[in-house]
Formats: sequence, C-alpha cells, structure tokens
Amino acid sequence: MVDFVKLSVMRRLAFAALSVFGFAILISAAHADEKPPLAPDTVAPLTTESRISASIELGLPALASTITQDIPRRLATIDEKVTCVNRRVLFARIRANCDIYGFVERSGPVSLYGRGERVYGSVPIYGALEGQGANRFTARIHGETEASATIEVEARPQLNKDWSLDLHFSDGFRWNEPPVLRVLGRDIPVAKYAEPRIRTQLAKVRSRALAASRRLDLQGKAAAAWGRAFEPVQLRDNPPIWLQLTLESAAFAGVRADSRALRGTLELAGSARTLVAQQPPVVIAPPLPPLGRDVGEPGAFDVILPINIGYDVLKRKISDALAAAPPLAEMLVREVEVYPSSGKLVIGLRLGKPSDSDASAGQWVYLSGGIAVADDGHSAGLSDLAVTSSNDQLNALITPLVAQLRDKTTVDYGVAYQNLLNAANEKLTRPLKDGFRMEGHLTSAKLEKVYLPAEGIVIALRASGDLKILYGL
Repeated sequence: MVDFVKLSVMRRLAFAALSVFGFAILISAAHADEKPPLAPDTVAPLTTESRISASIELGLPALASTITQDIPRRLATIDEKVTCVNRRVLFARIRANCDIYGFVERSGPVSLYGRGERVYGSVPIYGALEGQGANRFTARIHGETEASATIEVEARPQLNKDWSLDLHFSDGFRWNEPPVLRVLGRDIPVAKYAEPRIRTQLAKVRSRALAASRRLDLQGKAAAAWGRAFEPVQLRDNPPIWLQLTLESAAFAGVRADSRALRGTLELAGSARTLVAQQPPVVIAPPLPPLGRDVGEPGAFDVILPINIGYDVLKRKISDALAAAPPLAEMLVREVEVYPSSGKLVIGLRLGKPSDSDASAGQWVYLSGGIAVADDGHSAGLSDLAVTSSNDQLNALITPLVAQLRDKTTVDYGVAYQNLLNAANEKLTRPLKDGFRMEGHLTSAKLEKVYLPAEGIVIALRASGDLKILYGL
C-alpha cells in the first residue's frame, strides 16, 4: 500500500515537472520568434470631393418696395377730344364733341410673391374720367365715371451664363369694371383712351424691375461667396480640427421663389480637406470661374472627420477582456502591449508562471490583426486576430485568449462621434462678412478608412449633410 502511494506521488511530481518543462519549451519557442517591428501608418490627407450650396437671396418685399419707389403715383393724365354725340334728330344729324379729361393713379404699392420658378406681381390702379361738351351749344353735355383695375405681372427669372439675371416679363391688366361715360343716354367706352398710357407705364415698370435686378450684382455676390468658401473653418477646439475647402467650379442650380424671397442658387464644387492639430495655410481664392452647366439641385456636402482612439484605451479594453477570460494552465498574462506594425495592430502578451516572484519574469507572445468598425459606426473591435508565433503547441494553448479578445474587446466611441458631429455643425454655422453667413448641418457618417499611426487609431468617417453660404436670408 505504501509503495502504491509513493508511486502515485512520484507520478504527480513527474507530470508537474513535465508541465513545467513543456511550458518552458513553449516559452523558449515563443521567444525565438521575432517581435513585429514598430511601423506606424502615415495618415494620408483627409480629403474628399465635396459640394457647397451658395444661395443669393433677394427679399421680394424689399424688391417690391424699390420698384414702388420708382413708379410715380400719377400714371397717366388724360385729355382727349372725342365725338360724344352723333345722332339724328328729325331730319338732321347732330354731332357734338366732348373733352374727356381725367387721370389714372397707382392706388397702392407693388406686391410681389413667388411660386416655384416664377415671380408674380400686382399693382392696384384707380382712374377718374369726365366728359364735357366742347362748346357753348354742348355745354350742358356732361358725364363722369371712375374705375379701378389691377396691373398683373409675371416673371420667370433666369440666370444667364454671364451671371446676368433675366426676368422674362409678361404683363397685363384687368378692369374691375370697364370705365364708361354716360352722355345723353349714350354709353361711351373710355378705356381705350386710358389703356395706351397705362401700357406705357407698364413698359417703365419692366425697365425699372430689370434695373433693380441688375443692381443685385449676382456676379459680385457669387464672387464674394466663392472667396468666403476658401476661408478655413475650425471644426473642433480640442484636438484642433480644421476644414479647408478648395473649390474648382461653379454651376447654376436654379432660381426659386416663395412668398418672401427670390433665390439664386449655385453649386460650388471642389475638395474638402480635414487637418488635425494643424491650422491650414491661408489660401488666396482664384477668380470666380465662368458659370458652368446647370444642375438640378446642389449636391451633398461631404467632409472626412477623424475619431481618435489612443492605444492606451485599447490596451485597457484588452486587459479587461483577459481578466474575464478563463485562466490558462500554469500561465498568467502579466503585461499587455499594443502598437502598429505595417498596417496591422500588434498585441503583445507577456506570459509568465504564477510561481514567479520576479514581476518582470516571463516571455512575450504576439498577436496581429485589424480594427473592425461596427455597422452602426459608433464602436470598433478587433478583427482577423491571429498569433504570430510559429509554435503550433503555443498557438493551440492561447487560442482561447485569442477568441476572448476578438469577441469581447470593444471600444464604444458613440459619444465622441456625436460630440464631434455637434461641434462641427456648431462651427459650420457662423456669420461671415458683408452680409454673408454660412449654415452647415451634417446628419450622418459612414466609415471611410482606418489608420494606425503612432499616436493612436484614427477612424476616418465620411460625414454627409449640407453646407450653404447665404446672402440676404
């Protein structure tokens, strides 16, 4: 019985010795593999093609007020001699002339409103006319009338290739009730005496409206908007993130009107470049290019926004995942190292025996993999994780650790993403000079690329939305 106990003890000691010996062999083999070199990525310029909407607006009430000031109150003075009596009495025909005199006045201001691609205007007018016999034999002949009418104007604004604005007027007017003189029981239509003078004034209204549109100086305002777009915008303070726009072309995106405003919209196209911790140099805007082809609507504004995750943050997440993993036989992970190497993420694990009293004891084993961004774009984890050791036994031994790290290591940057988006929107909405202002609103972002530079992981997101440069709104 005693011999059996001794044999059992000897077997256990031998198994323990073999385990330690096997572990030493594994560690020795791991040590023989070279450590992947530190080789961080060089982050390419975060640049993307983008488009800006530049809207030049003219308030229709202001334009109506300008046109009203240019139109005199008295539109026409009428002084005509007409045959007011032409009738047979017994055996003779009596003809008598009358003097028609009066006026047509503007009775209210010009009103303008827009709908779609057209602008509509109206001016109320009032006329008073009298007919009086022209000599002493017809002095008792007298008649008078008054009438109101509305001048109606329709314009289809169009921006020409030379940046001039055409309004393409069509106009007319309608009497509420046509003016008629009643003389000796006879009705004498007198609209034909007032209408030529009214039409003369309509021609003046057209010319004044065209002059007012020229005073808009759309080319000058578009050139100013073009120049403002080249001014760098600081999207975030800490770390500093700058946006530099470099535009190349301008295209017409239509004139639109509503109840309050007439808008001419341009699409300014070029590139949007994001710089981190580096203020972009001053860029002198080139001259405004010729107006290019028409586009239906300005395209979306895109900009690359970087999310930075320090390697120390990932290291803590890896340590937490390892702490939750089942322990390995006769081994402990004493230290974790994370660094980039030629486009790969390297995770170093220092393995040691629990019995080691020396805190620095143990040998390193290295894993390599990549960064996978979740579909929601708000978190990232490890992907394609593999052991770089050539020792198959060691690889099999730490396979549970690899699976644990792959499945449980997640960095949630949703708050940082939303804060960056909010900061960018806040900075993109700001007043500019000389009546201009900028309005930006980024609504969504998707993964563009992942970089592994020396300072930490950079997740480059393509944020999309709209960016407008406005004048007069």
